[in-house]
Amino acid sequence: MNKSNRRAHWENIYTTRLLEEVSWYQPVPGVSLNFFERYHIPFNARIMDAGGGDSLLVDHLLDRGYRDITVLDISSKAISRAKERLGKRADRVTWIVADVVDHVAAKPYDFWHDRAVFHFLTEESDVVSYVNRLNHNIVSGGHLVIGTFATDGPSKCSGIDVQRYSEQSLSETLQPYFQKKECVSHLHMTPGGKTQNFIFCSFLHLGGSKK
Repeated sequence: MNKSNRRAHWENIYTTRLLEEVSWYQPVPGVSLNFFERYHIPFNARIMDAGGGDSLLVDHLLDRGYRDITVLDISSKAISRAKERLGKRADRVTWIVADVVDHVAAKPYDFWHDRAVFHFLTEESDVVSYVNRLNHNIVSGGHLVIGTFATDGPSKCSGIDVQRYSEQSLSETLQPYFQKKECVSHLHMTPGGKTQNFIFCSFLHLGGSKK
């Protein structure tokens, strides 16, 4: 799926489906939050939630006292819905409407979170572009957490194909810029009662030449 079609697809999803109807809905994103706890991420860390849409991770991070949060999504409708839900608290968040494969940060982030975005990049050129962006957009020694469909997870989501990953294939895709720290399996229950197998892996940014 090319970039223009990708944007149109997600604008349509967020225009026609409520928050509680999308398959990735989580009232409490426990797996993601656990990484913040395990690595003792300081409250002044620069945090990026890539493809965050109108998910509730930003709500929980604000509740916990994080002060420098950016949410990026390709859908302006998703961003608008999140801002409306947060009300005045939305002013404490930086919002960016962009495609993750294009975003170049003015200042790199300490913690980059990506749940269910990476697996939608099925073209090799998009994967390479995103990995290069991650190398540029995360501080050396910073954290990267990616959650994707596992090899036994769905082959499609929201009507389009996805790329499934194993611990090994995800680690290999992010070389040589990132070193795997740990991976955990997660069985996600959708609002419709279906189960989806995910793998969440955390990485340390080793730094490297910027492309």
